[in-house]
Amino acid sequence: MNRQGLINKTIETLEKLPEDKIYEIATFADFVVKRYEEQVLQKGIETIISQSDSFSFLHEEEDLYDENDLKEKY
Repeated sequence: MNRQGLINKTIETLEKLPEDKIYEIATFADFVVKRYEEQVLQKGIETIISQSDSFSFLHEEEDLYDENDLKEKY
């Protein structure tokens, strides 16, 4: 079923419910939308940070220690 079909089916189902149940579904839909928007925002922030040169100096830093410096190996 495509997007518009799902929307139409949902509307038909909502029309069969009492008002208090419609309110519950509307509240849940608001929650889902907010969570989705937060995920999109988070991914956008991650993309901006990953493309930024702010921490590029960390890639150029030489390693001070390696496995040979360990006293005990687990």
